[in-house]
Amino acid sequence: MTSPSPDTRTGLRRSLKEGVKSAAMLGCLAVALFSGGPVRADDNPVLAKVNGAEIRKSDVTMAEEELGPSLAQMDPSTKDENVLGFLIDMKIVAKAAEEKKVADRDDFKNRLAFLRNRLLMDSLLASEGKAATTDDAMKKVYEEASKQITGDQEVHARHILVETEDEAKAVEDELKKGADFAELAKKKSKDPGASDGGDLGFFTKDQMVPEFSAVAFALEPGKVSDPVKTQFGWHVIKVEEKRARKAPDFDQVKAQIETYVTRKAQADYVAKLRDGAKIERMDQASAAPPKADAAKPEAAKPEAAKPDASPAAKKK
Repeated sequence: MTSPSPDTRTGLRRSLKEGVKSAAMLGCLAVALFSGGPVRADDNPVLAKVNGAEIRKSDVTMAEEELGPSLAQMDPSTKDENVLGFLIDMKIVAKAAEEKKVADRDDFKNRLAFLRNRLLMDSLLASEGKAATTDDAMKKVYEEASKQITGDQEVHARHILVETEDEAKAVEDELKKGADFAELAKKKSKDPGASDGGDLGFFTKDQMVPEFSAVAFALEPGKVSDPVKTQFGWHVIKVEEKRARKAPDFDQVKAQIETYVTRKAQADYVAKLRDGAKIERMDQASAAPPKADAAKPEAAKPEAAKPDASPAAKKK
């Protein structure tokens, strides 16, 4: 439940909630470095040697995890060659750094200590998160979140968006004379969604700006509104259908629930450790140590399946 970015069209619909927003966790988890078991030699061939030091397939895999974003656009063969080249250069330069006693410098020792702590933290949090992500835990979150959304009303509507009230009234007149709403939307609406006949799909009341929602939810199916003004212009709205909102199937939101359960377990674990730790803030001598609340993810709420972001999505 990734917060999609605000819609790039007119912005009437609010950004759909991820259900689980990214909690302020403590950094990227180096799962790839710790999750695997021992690698057999025949599954982990030596790919190169640099002054006698081996570079194995597992080293390339680890480097790919670390360098991931910079490799995203490369084809597999180019990526493998680049990563192996990087590891060869790293071995050569690291050897030169050892000869220059770089490892004896205070700044190097400080960074090494930081990275060691970071990897220890990430490894332990990954283990805690994995242990907490059981089927029972995920089903419990799903059932609780489903209760929060089941029964909400949804409206399926179309709209025609124009610049001025006079234009909206002209559209209204054409509709009263029998013009087809969808066809008129394709011709008159300035909304990029006009190509879909102004179709907004199903939405809940809080997913639209208040002026739009108030009218859409008051209309009966098949009815067309008078011109409605919002910050985006003037709208003529047609309600196609109303229904009670239903929770999506578990499988549709399983990945989002898994993310939520993992992050919550990690946040709770950090909070527990904080509570048992003696924390002294020398920069805030008179203030109490900050709580770990910021690390706690929001309550999971599986979003009902919706069409792709509509031309009327509201910007936050």
